[in-house]
Amino acid sequence: MGSGSFAHRLAVKGALPRLTAGVADTINIGFMAPLTGPVQSWGLPGLNGCQIWADSINKTGGLLLNGHRHNIRLVPFDCQYDAKLALEGVRKLVQDNDVKLLLALGGDTLSPVIDYLTDRKLLTATLLPSDLSPDTPYLIAPSEVHPIYNVTGVGWLARNHPHLRRVALCSQTDALGLPSLATYRAAFAAAGMKVVKEIRYAPQDADATGMVATMMAENPDILCWCTSYTPMVHALTEAAHQAGFQGQLLSCTLDAYPRLVSRTSRDFMEGFVFQFPDFDDPALAEKAFFFNRPKDFYLEYQKRFPDSWSAVSWEYAAILDIWQSAVERAGSVTSISVLAAMKQSGAVMHAFGPANWWGREIFGIDNALVGDWPVVEIQDGKARIVEFGSIPDWLAQHGTALKAQMIELGQMWDQRQVRATSNTGLARRSL
Repeated sequence: MGSGSFAHRLAVKGALPRLTAGVADTINIGFMAPLTGPVQSWGLPGLNGCQIWADSINKTGGLLLNGHRHNIRLVPFDCQYDAKLALEGVRKLVQDNDVKLLLALGGDTLSPVIDYLTDRKLLTATLLPSDLSPDTPYLIAPSEVHPIYNVTGVGWLARNHPHLRRVALCSQTDALGLPSLATYRAAFAAAGMKVVKEIRYAPQDADATGMVATMMAENPDILCWCTSYTPMVHALTEAAHQAGFQGQLLSCTLDAYPRLVSRTSRDFMEGFVFQFPDFDDPALAEKAFFFNRPKDFYLEYQKRFPDSWSAVSWEYAAILDIWQSAVERAGSVTSISVLAAMKQSGAVMHAFGPANWWGREIFGIDNALVGDWPVVEIQDGKARIVEFGSIPDWLAQHGTALKAQMIELGQMWDQRQVRATSNTGLARRSL
């Protein structure tokens, strides 16, 4: 990843406090996520990807900090997606291991510890931007801005398949599903598509076959699964296949899609649109991240951790790429300096190109990165990027409509804060 011109790096360093005294030869990075139990697929693949990243850094001598090399050490803690374990884990990572960055899944296991982390000014990265608020200045969401990127898939369909006008969708009634529903609502309206059926369901108790039958009864052109967990995405897709649906399928994610191809057919899966590519995609060949070799990262992952690739496999590692660039510009691993370097550098290179800090309108703070995001389509049984859509361009035109939908569904940051007893748990994401 590029770290700006030499002159710019000097300017950034000159504007920041030099807080490198006492930095150990090894820099510890905390990783708190479920590594076992029913939600392990939200954490373990990400730890695997981070290990590949750390190994690559250490093989080249370590992180360069003011002319000195420092090895990276990952310190994982298995919180099992349990809030009490998360409290234990954070104290262990911060007090016993002096981690300089904490990578976290977010959600229910972050909310009980965020005040502790904020008080200690520890830079913390979450995969769920809905964790952000003005009260969490050291919490960032630099890898993905769920679910805003889903607008790119809808926009691509509208331009390339204008005959698709009627949509039936279903959404989980949780912290991932409801923001996704608001986003898809706004995106379909912006594209001139009509939602003919909307189903909200509890992820732990849902009848995929019955929901698909209800949606198909409205004769839709598109069936949209919003941000459903992977087991439900598979169940809904197989139910649509069994029901003889011949229209367009759309979803936020499509992890383990080869299994769906084998369980249904290549013809049925052809044209399925979602948002997360394989990293051997030719369209990523020129992208400047993961040491400028995303395909090598993907192949190494498949070699070391076969049959486990998912969106989570690269997202935590992508955060580390951004952190490394900021650390080297700042000449420091101190949270204040690193965050300042991230913010002062202008556009940040994230996984899919330049991105800018955004989020005040929805999350109350500009601590999420937005830029281009890929639209992915199944072509002959393989995921292929068909376009990089601009999230900022869409927000400039339709951001007000998105905010209105977020308000209607109670998903704005201030609305979430007053619902202290709301259920934001994550359900099982393994197959």
